[in-house]
Order: sequence, then structure tokens, then C-alpha cells
Amino acid sequence: MTGMTTRSCPCGLPDSYQACCGRYHSGASAAPTAEALMRSRYSAFVKGDAGYLLRTWHPRTRPGTLELDAGTRWTGLEILETGEGSAFHTSGTVTFRASYRGGSLHERSRFERVDGAWVYVDGEFLR
Repeated sequence: MTGMTTRSCPCGLPDSYQACCGRYHSGASAAPTAEALMRSRYSAFVKGDAGYLLRTWHPRTRPGTLELDAGTRWTGLEILETGEGSAFHTSGTVTFRASYRGGSLHERSRFERVDGAWVYVDGEFLR
């Protein structure tokens, strides 16, 4: 395998996309924590996977459709704080900064479990 490199996942963790967020996107497994779901949703924005974003959105707050801006170039994710959201919780928050070419998005996202699976509820934009 000389000369081949394995790129790390877009979410910022060192594993390959396939071993990290790719397994959630494919449906092979579900994100075990709110932070893992947040990271996988960021990777879905990077990959342009609107279907995954809609599937992991709480039915109560999910939009009917989701149009992703193909011109947005996401450049990095920084997890700033987490609250609850472990395997032992039913809700949690993840505060993050997602950078893109030309700016960044700073948000505190709320997550809940629906039928055992973590889903995104909504977010509060922060300055």
C-alpha cells in the first residue's frame, strides 16, 4: 500500500470516513452519543448527504425538504462543550463551531432520543 493515504473523517476524528461517520451515513450503525450524531451530521453537510440529515432530524422539527448549498466548502469542526448526551441520557446538547470558507457557524444544538436513536431537535446560534 505504498503511496496510499487514508484521509481522516471530515468530523475531525482521526479514523477514516468509512470507520467513523460513514458507518452512520450508510445505516450500518447508529450514533451512540449526541456528540457522535453531531459529528456525523457535520460530515453529512461536508458530503452533501441531505437524506441522512433529514433522517436524523427530530420528526417534530424536521423540515419537509432540505436544500444544501453546493458552494459551501466546510473546513473544520470544533466541539466546544457537551451536556449529557451519553448512552445513559435521553437528551443532550453539543456546542460547536463549524468553519467554512469565508466564515463559521457557532451553535448550541439540542438532541433527543426517538425510539432509542439520537436525533437533532434544534439549535441556538451563538456569537
